[in-house]
Amino acid sequence: MLTTLALYLLLGALAGVVAGLFGIGGGLLIVPVLVFTFELQGIPAAVLTHMAVATSLATIVITSISSIRTHHQHGAVRWELFRPLGVGILLGAVLGVNTAVQLPGPVLQLSIGIFVLVVAVQMALNLKPSAGDSLPSKLELGAAGGGIGWASAIFGIGGGTLTVPYLSWRRISMPQAVATSAACGLPIALMGAATNVGLGWGDPDLPEWSLGYVYLPAFMGIVVASSLTAPVGARLAHRLPQARLKRVFALFLLVVSLRFILGNLW
Repeated sequence: MLTTLALYLLLGALAGVVAGLFGIGGGLLIVPVLVFTFELQGIPAAVLTHMAVATSLATIVITSISSIRTHHQHGAVRWELFRPLGVGILLGAVLGVNTAVQLPGPVLQLSIGIFVLVVAVQMALNLKPSAGDSLPSKLELGAAGGGIGWASAIFGIGGGTLTVPYLSWRRISMPQAVATSAACGLPIALMGAATNVGLGWGDPDLPEWSLGYVYLPAFMGIVVASSLTAPVGARLAHRLPQARLKRVFALFLLVVSLRFILGNLW
Protein backbone atom coordinates (compact mmCIF):
# COMPACT_ATOMS: atom_id res chain seq x y z
CA MET A 1 0.00 0.00 0.00
CA LEU A 2 2.85 2.42 0.79
CA THR A 3 4.41 1.81 -2.63
CA THR A 4 1.04 2.39 -4.28
CA LEU A 5 0.47 5.63 -2.36
CA ALA A 6 3.95 6.82 -3.36
CA LEU A 7 3.07 6.15 -7.00
CA TYR A 8 -0.13 8.18 -6.66
CA LEU A 9 1.81 11.05 -5.08
CA LEU A 10 4.25 10.97 -8.00
CA LEU A 11 1.38 10.91 -10.49
CA GLY A 12 -0.25 13.86 -8.75
CA ALA A 13 3.01 15.79 -8.81
CA LEU A 14 3.44 15.21 -12.55
CA ALA A 15 -0.19 16.09 -13.23
CA GLY A 16 0.21 19.35 -11.34
CA VAL A 17 3.30 20.31 -13.30
CA VAL A 18 1.64 19.44 -16.62
CA ALA A 19 -1.44 21.46 -15.74
CA GLY A 20 0.68 24.46 -14.77
CA LEU A 21 2.95 24.19 -17.81
CA PHE A 22 0.36 23.81 -20.55
CA GLY A 23 -2.80 25.25 -19.00
CA ILE A 24 -4.67 21.96 -19.48
CA GLY A 25 -6.25 19.77 -16.87
CA GLY A 26 -4.27 16.88 -15.47
CA GLY A 27 -6.91 14.39 -16.58
CA LEU A 28 -5.10 13.72 -19.87
CA LEU A 29 -2.21 12.38 -17.80
CA ILE A 30 -4.10 11.01 -14.80
CA VAL A 31 -6.57 8.75 -16.63
CA PRO A 32 -4.05 6.77 -18.73
CA VAL A 33 -1.58 6.34 -15.85
CA LEU A 34 -4.34 5.24 -13.49
CA VAL A 35 -5.49 2.67 -16.04
CA PHE A 36 -1.97 1.20 -16.19
CA THR A 37 -1.61 1.35 -12.40
CA PHE A 38 -4.95 -0.33 -11.74
CA GLU A 39 -4.01 -3.08 -14.21
CA LEU A 40 -0.81 -3.74 -12.22
CA GLN A 41 -2.83 -3.83 -8.99
CA GLY A 42 -4.98 -6.58 -10.44
CA ILE A 43 -8.22 -4.59 -10.37
CA PRO A 44 -10.86 -6.29 -12.57
CA ALA A 45 -10.88 -5.09 -16.18
CA ALA A 46 -14.65 -4.57 -15.98
CA VAL A 47 -14.25 -1.58 -13.64
CA LEU A 48 -10.67 -0.30 -13.78
CA THR A 49 -11.16 2.15 -16.68
CA HIS A 50 -14.36 3.52 -15.14
CA MET A 51 -12.47 3.92 -11.84
CA ALA A 52 -9.68 5.84 -13.59
CA VAL A 53 -12.16 8.26 -15.19
CA ALA A 54 -14.16 8.73 -11.98
CA THR A 55 -11.07 9.26 -9.81
CA SER A 56 -9.68 11.80 -12.28
CA LEU A 57 -12.94 13.78 -12.17
CA ALA A 58 -12.92 13.70 -8.36
CA THR A 59 -9.42 15.17 -8.24
CA ILE A 60 -10.47 17.98 -10.58
CA VAL A 61 -13.16 19.03 -8.07
CA ILE A 62 -10.40 19.99 -5.63
CA THR A 63 -7.75 21.31 -8.00
CA SER A 64 -10.17 23.49 -9.98
CA ILE A 65 -11.23 25.50 -6.93
CA SER A 66 -7.87 27.22 -6.47
CA SER A 67 -7.61 27.80 -10.21
CA ILE A 68 -11.04 29.48 -10.30
CA ARG A 69 -10.14 31.68 -7.33
CA THR A 70 -6.96 32.88 -9.02
CA HIS A 71 -8.66 33.65 -12.34
CA HIS A 72 -11.54 35.41 -10.58
CA GLN A 73 -9.15 37.62 -8.64
CA HIS A 74 -7.73 38.76 -11.97
CA GLY A 75 -11.25 39.47 -13.25
CA ALA A 76 -10.79 37.12 -16.20
CA VAL A 77 -13.79 34.79 -15.76
CA ARG A 78 -16.73 35.69 -18.02
CA TRP A 79 -19.47 34.70 -15.58
CA GLU A 80 -22.24 35.72 -18.01
CA LEU A 81 -20.90 33.03 -20.36
CA PHE A 82 -20.29 30.53 -17.59
CA ARG A 83 -23.91 30.45 -16.41
CA PRO A 84 -25.53 29.09 -19.60
CA LEU A 85 -22.46 26.92 -20.24
CA GLY A 86 -22.74 25.54 -16.70
CA VAL A 87 -26.39 24.54 -17.11
CA GLY A 88 -25.54 22.55 -20.23
CA ILE A 89 -22.44 21.10 -18.59
CA LEU A 90 -24.35 19.73 -15.60
CA LEU A 91 -26.84 17.93 -17.83
CA GLY A 92 -24.14 16.76 -20.22
CA ALA A 93 -21.94 15.41 -17.42
CA VAL A 94 -24.76 13.22 -16.07
CA LEU A 95 -25.40 11.90 -19.58
CA GLY A 96 -21.66 11.37 -20.13
CA VAL A 97 -21.20 9.24 -17.01
CA ASN A 98 -24.26 7.19 -17.88
CA THR A 99 -22.83 6.71 -21.37
CA ALA A 100 -19.43 5.65 -20.00
CA VAL A 101 -20.78 3.06 -17.57
CA GLN A 102 -22.70 1.40 -20.40
CA LEU A 103 -19.47 0.87 -22.34
CA PRO A 104 -17.33 -2.22 -21.68
CA GLY A 105 -13.88 -1.38 -20.31
CA PRO A 106 -12.01 -2.10 -23.58
CA VAL A 107 -14.43 0.04 -25.60
CA LEU A 108 -14.05 2.92 -23.13
CA GLN A 109 -10.26 2.60 -23.34
CA LEU A 110 -10.46 2.65 -27.15
CA SER A 111 -12.59 5.81 -27.01
CA ILE A 112 -10.12 7.48 -24.64
CA GLY A 113 -7.26 6.45 -26.93
CA ILE A 114 -8.86 8.07 -29.96
CA PHE A 115 -9.56 11.27 -28.02
CA VAL A 116 -5.99 11.42 -26.68
CA LEU A 117 -4.67 10.89 -30.22
CA VAL A 118 -6.68 13.88 -31.46
CA VAL A 119 -5.33 16.04 -28.62
CA ALA A 120 -1.76 14.88 -29.34
CA VAL A 121 -2.06 15.92 -32.99
CA GLN A 122 -3.57 19.25 -32.00
CA MET A 123 -0.73 19.97 -29.55
CA ALA A 124 2.03 18.81 -31.90
CA LEU A 125 0.78 20.95 -34.79
CA ASN A 126 -0.48 23.78 -32.56
CA LEU A 127 -3.84 23.77 -34.34
CA LYS A 128 -6.21 26.54 -33.29
CA PRO A 129 -9.66 27.46 -34.60
CA SER A 130 -10.14 30.74 -36.42
CA ALA A 131 -12.28 33.32 -34.67
CA GLY A 132 -15.96 33.29 -35.54
CA ASP A 133 -17.90 36.30 -36.71
CA SER A 134 -20.20 36.74 -33.69
CA LEU A 135 -20.58 36.18 -29.98
CA PRO A 136 -22.52 33.08 -28.88
CA SER A 137 -26.16 33.18 -27.79
CA LYS A 138 -27.30 31.68 -24.49
CA LEU A 139 -28.98 28.83 -26.32
CA GLU A 140 -25.78 28.02 -28.20
CA LEU A 141 -23.74 28.22 -24.99
CA GLY A 142 -26.11 25.79 -23.28
CA ALA A 143 -25.89 23.34 -26.17
CA ALA A 144 -22.09 23.66 -26.32
CA GLY A 145 -21.92 23.11 -22.55
CA GLY A 146 -23.96 19.94 -22.94
CA GLY A 147 -21.53 18.54 -25.49
CA ILE A 148 -18.50 19.58 -23.48
CA GLY A 149 -19.90 18.10 -20.27
CA TRP A 150 -20.85 14.86 -22.00
CA ALA A 151 -17.42 14.29 -23.58
CA SER A 152 -15.47 15.43 -20.51
CA ALA A 153 -17.34 13.05 -18.21
CA ILE A 154 -16.60 10.14 -20.55
CA PHE A 155 -12.87 10.91 -20.79
CA GLY A 156 -12.32 12.08 -17.18
CA ILE A 157 -11.10 15.57 -18.02
CA GLY A 158 -11.99 19.07 -16.86
CA GLY A 159 -12.99 20.14 -20.35
CA GLY A 160 -10.26 22.69 -21.02
CA THR A 161 -9.16 20.97 -24.23
CA LEU A 162 -12.71 21.48 -25.54
CA THR A 163 -13.91 24.67 -23.85
CA VAL A 164 -10.91 26.87 -24.66
CA PRO A 165 -10.98 26.22 -28.44
CA TYR A 166 -14.75 26.71 -28.50
CA LEU A 167 -14.63 30.05 -26.66
CA SER A 168 -11.70 31.22 -28.78
CA TRP A 169 -13.70 30.39 -31.89
CA ARG A 170 -16.55 32.49 -30.52
CA ARG A 171 -14.33 35.57 -30.28
CA ILE A 172 -13.47 35.37 -26.57
CA SER A 173 -9.92 36.49 -25.79
CA MET A 174 -7.50 33.72 -24.83
CA PRO A 175 -7.01 34.82 -21.17
CA GLN A 176 -10.79 35.01 -20.68
CA ALA A 177 -11.33 31.71 -22.51
CA VAL A 178 -8.81 29.95 -20.26
CA ALA A 179 -10.28 31.51 -17.13
CA THR A 180 -13.88 30.72 -18.06
CA SER A 181 -12.85 27.20 -19.03
CA ALA A 182 -11.28 26.76 -15.58
CA ALA A 183 -14.60 27.77 -14.00
CA CYS A 184 -16.42 25.25 -16.21
CA GLY A 185 -14.17 22.49 -14.93
CA LEU A 186 -15.81 22.56 -11.49
CA PRO A 187 -19.40 21.65 -12.52
CA ILE A 188 -18.03 19.03 -14.92
CA ALA A 189 -16.01 17.42 -12.13
CA LEU A 190 -18.64 17.79 -9.42
CA MET A 191 -21.48 16.29 -11.40
CA GLY A 192 -19.28 13.70 -13.06
CA ALA A 193 -17.75 12.51 -9.79
CA ALA A 194 -21.06 12.48 -7.93
CA THR A 195 -22.76 10.49 -10.68
CA ASN A 196 -19.86 8.01 -10.72
CA VAL A 197 -20.18 7.56 -6.97
CA GLY A 198 -23.89 6.85 -7.27
CA LEU A 199 -23.71 4.53 -10.28
CA GLY A 200 -20.75 2.59 -8.92
CA TRP A 201 -22.13 2.17 -5.40
CA GLY A 202 -22.18 -1.49 -4.37
CA ASP A 203 -20.44 -2.85 -7.48
CA PRO A 204 -18.95 -6.17 -6.30
CA ASP A 205 -15.89 -5.82 -8.57
CA LEU A 206 -14.68 -2.65 -6.85
CA PRO A 207 -11.70 -2.94 -4.47
CA GLU A 208 -11.62 -1.76 -0.86
CA TRP A 209 -11.41 2.00 -0.26
CA SER A 210 -13.66 2.76 -3.21
CA LEU A 211 -16.44 5.32 -3.04
CA GLY A 212 -18.52 4.20 -5.97
CA TYR A 213 -16.08 4.25 -8.89
CA VAL A 214 -13.80 6.77 -7.13
CA TYR A 215 -10.71 5.07 -5.66
CA LEU A 216 -9.88 7.04 -2.51
CA PRO A 217 -6.13 6.22 -2.13
CA ALA A 218 -5.47 7.48 -5.67
CA PHE A 219 -7.71 10.50 -5.12
CA MET A 220 -5.90 11.55 -1.93
CA GLY A 221 -2.38 11.06 -3.30
CA ILE A 222 -3.06 12.94 -6.53
CA VAL A 223 -4.85 15.86 -4.85
CA VAL A 224 -2.14 16.41 -2.23
CA ALA A 225 0.75 16.30 -4.69
CA SER A 226 -0.82 18.19 -7.59
CA SER A 227 -1.86 21.10 -5.39
CA LEU A 228 1.79 21.56 -4.44
CA THR A 229 3.30 21.24 -7.92
CA ALA A 230 0.80 23.16 -10.10
CA PRO A 231 2.38 26.52 -9.10
CA VAL A 232 5.79 25.07 -10.00
CA GLY A 233 4.53 24.20 -13.46
CA ALA A 234 3.06 27.67 -13.88
CA ARG A 235 6.42 29.25 -13.03
CA LEU A 236 8.30 26.92 -15.37
CA ALA A 237 5.92 27.89 -18.17
CA HIS A 238 7.52 31.34 -18.20
CA ARG A 239 11.07 29.98 -18.33
CA LEU A 240 11.01 26.94 -20.61
CA PRO A 241 10.41 26.74 -24.39
CA GLN A 242 6.67 26.07 -24.62
CA ALA A 243 6.64 24.90 -28.23
CA ARG A 244 9.28 22.23 -27.65
CA LEU A 245 7.68 21.07 -24.39
CA LYS A 246 4.30 20.74 -26.08
CA ARG A 247 5.81 18.52 -28.77
CA VAL A 248 7.40 16.30 -26.12
CA PHE A 249 4.11 15.99 -24.23
CA ALA A 250 2.29 15.38 -27.51
CA LEU A 251 4.70 12.50 -28.20
CA PHE A 252 3.87 11.04 -24.79
CA LEU A 253 0.15 11.34 -25.53
CA LEU A 254 0.69 9.71 -28.92
CA VAL A 255 2.35 6.69 -27.29
CA VAL A 256 -0.46 6.45 -24.72
CA SER A 257 -3.16 6.72 -27.39
CA LEU A 258 -1.59 4.01 -29.55
CA ARG A 259 -1.29 1.74 -26.51
CA PHE A 260 -5.01 2.13 -25.85
CA ILE A 261 -6.08 1.89 -29.48
CA LEU A 262 -3.89 -1.00 -30.60
CA GLY A 263 -4.23 -2.84 -27.30
CA ASN A 264 -8.00 -2.92 -27.63
CA LEU A 265 -8.21 -3.62 -31.36
CA TRP A 266 -5.93 -6.67 -31.28
